[in-house]
Amino acid sequence: MADELTKIIDLSTQSNTSDNYLTFIDQLCEHMDFDFASYATMSPVTGSVLGYANYPDEWKMHYMRMNLHRVDPTIHQSARSIAPVDWTRLSRGESFNSVFYRANDFGLTDQGLTVPVRGPFGDVGLLSVTRSCSEREWKLLTRDKISELQMAAVHLHDSVMQSDVLSRALRRPSLSARETEVLQWTAIGKTQQDIGDILSISHRTVEVHMRSAREKLGALTTIQAVGRAIGYQIIYPG
Repeated sequence: MADELTKIIDLSTQSNTSDNYLTFIDQLCEHMDFDFASYATMSPVTGSVLGYANYPDEWKMHYMRMNLHRVDPTIHQSARSIAPVDWTRLSRGESFNSVFYRANDFGLTDQGLTVPVRGPFGDVGLLSVTRSCSEREWKLLTRDKISELQMAAVHLHDSVMQSDVLSRALRRPSLSARETEVLQWTAIGKTQQDIGDILSISHRTVEVHMRSAREKLGALTTIQAVGRAIGYQIIYPG
């Protein structure tokens, strides 16, 4: 994992419990300078919705009492995206206003970012972070932390999905020896050119293996593929 992630609980070494997921979220906020974070997913096996957040209890009660999950654009619009979604991109219509018009009353801001994660079995997870600060500070923070957030999202999502008995029964993605080698060298910081030289293959061939590994792991980016492969213990952190 990246530097900041090494300071956060490694869920692969812990039991799959709500307390550990909340600890992960708390530590993510502490070490990456966010105010609050949340995670939500729907299991493609059971259809159950799971969510964890370190928002104030009063806000969580308000959110549940008003059934805001049914209209929350940070969930529904972000789930359709393949890239991180800054909430400034969300339509500021009725749905957005119904969720956030009282957010300030609970000490929350409508300035946030949601990182979607797609798993190999059609599952989708959403890691969201918020911070009350100037627009300039927000842009600098998210630009600096986006890679680590993507890896954190994969790590948390995969742990939650593996906590489901039926999800755990699904077959783990099977990578070829070469795909595994390419991911392992990537995990320790080697470039495609470096890996090609090490394995005596062209950098284009490296990209072919990398693309295949991403597809098998259901990852949109190389960062996500590395994070997921580490979570499955196919490769190991650098």
